[in-house]
Amino acid sequence: MGRFDTRRIGQYGLVLVIAVTLNFLLPRLMPGNPLALIAGVDVGLLSPDQRAELVQEFGLDTPVWQQYLRYWQDLLSLDLGYSYRSGQAILGMLLERLPWTLLLTGSALLISGVIGIVAGAVSAWRRGSALDLTLLTSMIGLESMPAFWLGMLLISGFAVSLGVLPSFGAETAVSGLEGWDRLVDIAEHAVLPVLTLSIVSTPGVYMTMRYSMLEVLGEDFIRTGRAKGATERRLLFRHVARNALAPVLTVLALRLGYAFGGTVVIETVFSYPGLGRLVFEAVGGRDYPVMQAAFLVFTFAVLAANLLAELVYPLLDPRTRASA
Repeated sequence: MGRFDTRRIGQYGLVLVIAVTLNFLLPRLMPGNPLALIAGVDVGLLSPDQRAELVQEFGLDTPVWQQYLRYWQDLLSLDLGYSYRSGQAILGMLLERLPWTLLLTGSALLISGVIGIVAGAVSAWRRGSALDLTLLTSMIGLESMPAFWLGMLLISGFAVSLGVLPSFGAETAVSGLEGWDRLVDIAEHAVLPVLTLSIVSTPGVYMTMRYSMLEVLGEDFIRTGRAKGATERRLLFRHVARNALAPVLTVLALRLGYAFGGTVVIETVFSYPGLGRLVFEAVGGRDYPVMQAAFLVFTFAVLAANLLAELVYPLLDPRTRASA
């Protein structure tokens, strides 16, 4: 653990510094006036006085290294600046949207994880059977579906035709609902986006679990267990599934990080007020400060998910503890 702390955390710290540096440099390396970073397409509409005020406010008249130090100082003090479009503090905007994205990604990850692991285990255990071929074909078909198309299909079926679920938003606007009634309303609004995200995420978990189990089934200790008379149930739950779970849970941890970026399409289709929708609105409005801050959040999420996977893997597979 001590070696992990000094070596791995040092590596993650280096990656974080590189990511933050790129996030700082890329907009400034873009051709054109650096004011476009702040004012977007409206930079041409600013008066000379307004331009001078923005340049002074954001320190664009200082050397790049001073801007870089100021960027780090602002980050460490959790000052992400203000949205040029709305004038709101970006940190407040992110904190307001983050719970909705966590609700979608957390629920979808749990559902896709349980279904993918169980279906992958059954498919591998019954390899070559009609059930295995049916599950494998179905998962390949689901994986080929574009998320936006699937979301629109579910809206058409459950919201428009049947009218049993809301088609957009995180809760009913100006409803005045409180307590349990509000929770039910939020849950109903989350059903379709969570279902869409779960459907597109399950095939990846299923494939990983299936191939991981097939690899374990070919190990010598499984044949030895069968030769010693171990029951199929004991082999499945105590040896095969346990050893096959390590790479699957690692994939799930990594998906948690990447899920933040993957919600852009889902939240846009369902007009869900999460981080993905915020990025979509920032891109449409050329609100570069918000885009920069959101990309940093996605970077932190991916790094945190990778770190979580690094910590969990040795607990599931003792063979990796020596190398960790």
